[in-house]
Amino acid sequence: MMAVLDRANWSQAEDASGADLIIINSCGFIESAKQESINAVLAYRKQYPHKKILLAGCLAQRYPKELADSLPEADALFGNTDLAAITKTANTVTGIDNGELFVNGNEETAPLLGERPLLSLPGQAYVKISEGCNNRCSFCAIPGIRGPQHSRPIPQVLDECRRLLNRGIRELCLIGQDLGSYGLDTAAPLPALLEALSALEDHFWVRLLYIHPDNFPRPILEICRRDKRFLPYFDLPFQHGSAKILRAMNRRGDAAAYLSLIAEIRSVLPEAVIRSTFLTGFPGETEEDFRELLDFQARAELDWVGVFTYSREEDTPAYDMKPRIAKKTAAQRKALIEEQQTVITERRMDRFVGRTMEVLVEEAVDETIHLGRLYCQAPEVDGSTVIRSDHPLTPGAFIQGRVFARAGFDLELCPS
Repeated sequence: MMAVLDRANWSQAEDASGADLIIINSCGFIESAKQESINAVLAYRKQYPHKKILLAGCLAQRYPKELADSLPEADALFGNTDLAAITKTANTVTGIDNGELFVNGNEETAPLLGERPLLSLPGQAYVKISEGCNNRCSFCAIPGIRGPQHSRPIPQVLDECRRLLNRGIRELCLIGQDLGSYGLDTAAPLPALLEALSALEDHFWVRLLYIHPDNFPRPILEICRRDKRFLPYFDLPFQHGSAKILRAMNRRGDAAAYLSLIAEIRSVLPEAVIRSTFLTGFPGETEEDFRELLDFQARAELDWVGVFTYSREEDTPAYDMKPRIAKKTAAQRKALIEEQQTVITERRMDRFVGRTMEVLVEEAVDETIHLGRLYCQAPEVDGSTVIRSDHPLTPGAFIQGRVFARAGFDLELCPS
């Protein structure tokens, strides 16, 4: 949206007080995110009663009629099916026409993506390579919001990546609802995309985020082994360890299959780091099911885990499933998973202490302390690396350094 508006002669204000239009890009995935998005609209309306407010994104896409009737604080709604239409919507809401931009659809807006304003820290950018999902997990509302799997063509992704690298980006984070299904709708699957990216020159990282473990494409392991720019970091949302609960979630795998996948990854890539998510409190989850989850967690020894409690969402198959689990019980189970994972993650991070490694510098705390990330740390969700240097460093640059300590989930490093 920002890239399209920039091309149409809109400019970004320093803060909301100087804006003609406030755009709130919402999430409609789970109840807490929905409420947070609505609260943001109410807060901005209270602070800026006379400004125009546009509620965009997944929440607007999922509940257009309901929000139009119940949320008068938003002047307009804008979904996520055709982002190129944001210019027309912005012009209509504000009555300001900064010049017509004749674009229509993803193909024509694609060149804008590599030129878009970047909201991430220096040196890193997200590259969305697909939209939508065909997995239809019973708890998940994303297919209803984002639609079926749709993969961007490889030349389009390559063009965006080249543009980002030319702007000084050092880490390309490939994202989508399920990267493992990328290209299955176009007969050019994920390994083909990685082979194409491997032909690019320059020193950079490629990080793969969100691969459904039931759809893990094994050929990418050899590509990562051969080209060290493809980080041995995999985000695999296993969700559970009980076969019964996994079937109720409409997932094909089980604990044995997932442990086998983890072992295969670590066999080919001994340096592999694996992140996952667990979902507890799903309808029908018994104490025995929960113990199976804890057992799977202990045996998998995952590097990073995010834990969530089940959110009952309309228009999902799990919505009417019973018996429902009390929120208090789900919260207690979440705490137990997190407690067990703390010990595992700290032990897994200990293996980096004493090693000389490459770190991406992200920001300065003061002249001698900076924050950055090693390959084992994905942006925003994992720990950080505290860099202790006797001179200022350049955010967005790679440096070499020795990891000398672990502090909680974070690592500490001195430049070589």
